[in-house]
Amino acid sequence: MTASLLLRNVRPYAGPAVDMLIENGRITRIASGIEAPAGVAVEDGRGEIVIPGLVEAHTHLDKSLWGLPWYTNEVGPKLLDKIDNERENKKRLDIDPARQSARQSIQSSLMGSTHIRSHVDVDTEHGLWGVEGVMATRDGYRDIIDIELVAFPQSGLLRRPGTLELMDQAMKAGCEIVGGLDPCAIDRDPKGHLDAVFALCQTYGKPLDIHLHEPGEMGLFSTELIIERTRALGMKGKVTISHAFSLGAEPALVDPVIEQLAALDIAIMTTGPASRPAPPVKKLLAAGVRVCSGNDGIRDTWGPYGNADMLERAMFIGLRNNLRRDDELRLALDVCTTEGAKVMEIAGYGVAEGCNADFVILPGETVAEAIVTRSPKRRVVKRGKIVARDGVSIRTAP
Repeated sequence: MTASLLLRNVRPYAGPAVDMLIENGRITRIASGIEAPAGVAVEDGRGEIVIPGLVEAHTHLDKSLWGLPWYTNEVGPKLLDKIDNERENKKRLDIDPARQSARQSIQSSLMGSTHIRSHVDVDTEHGLWGVEGVMATRDGYRDIIDIELVAFPQSGLLRRPGTLELMDQAMKAGCEIVGGLDPCAIDRDPKGHLDAVFALCQTYGKPLDIHLHEPGEMGLFSTELIIERTRALGMKGKVTISHAFSLGAEPALVDPVIEQLAALDIAIMTTGPASRPAPPVKKLLAAGVRVCSGNDGIRDTWGPYGNADMLERAMFIGLRNNLRRDDELRLALDVCTTEGAKVMEIAGYGVAEGCNADFVILPGETVAEAIVTRSPKRRVVKRGKIVARDGVSIRTAP
């Protein structure tokens, strides 16, 4: 459902004050002194900043414990410990994918996200439970947020026979993206794992978004295998490597890889992690690599952190990459907005005439101040309709 609205006295990207006319869910005019067409609601922008809707390009809607009793985490330290614990305890902890994904989606919308890419677990213990639940949220909450699903073999693809067949079913059911996970460290069969996920991409004509936590030279080896298949299969511009911790290794090893990523338009997703090596955002952007971000897991069995705020994520990216100047903080915001939209291939995205009216209105003198202060007093507009105001959504969480 689209709407019409006249916003008076707003500042796109903290520039000069203008009015914005939205008609049928699209920005049709940006100028000073626009007269309100008959029947169109008028909203006072109070001289606040307008930025495009925040893009949550990497999260796990089916896993959040949002709204459930506090979970005491005593799991680890190995990655497989966390994976197995989560799979084995989902039903005991009542992590219903439909309810929990709806709760997190509303929270994301409140904080200003208008688009989400969610990796959704597919495994032999729960089958398509997660996919079906998140699809119900995708279809039921389109009025406040757009969601696309990645079929994600969290427990491994080859180490648990039957998972590949379930991944195929998930793609048939309507997942938009094929997922993958640590072909060396988890499945211990990089050729088999990558051949399988790329084959699914070829079968369904869909992109790939693969988790790659593998560090150092192991991760760079996996990256090179991904590059080889992207080139050989003609998938330029259709692959995202998420986390990509290995790109935080020694520049002499990483720089030649970045050149190949740029040549094949392979995107990188980084959360700006505090405890792992991280991809060098400025260097990647300068090379022409699309870089997006996401909050990853939000209050789940893996960790207690997160509030679904992509402005906070922009701050984390700034901190992790030593972005201090105002123009550098704008880069951090771009990673959480326009760059994420490029990775997700969102049509009509932006704050310009002709774009879809998906944006956030928030206080601040400059974009940098908005990132640093992260005011809760935000108005979120989706398809021309105000869907959240000062932390209150038009939707009620289940």
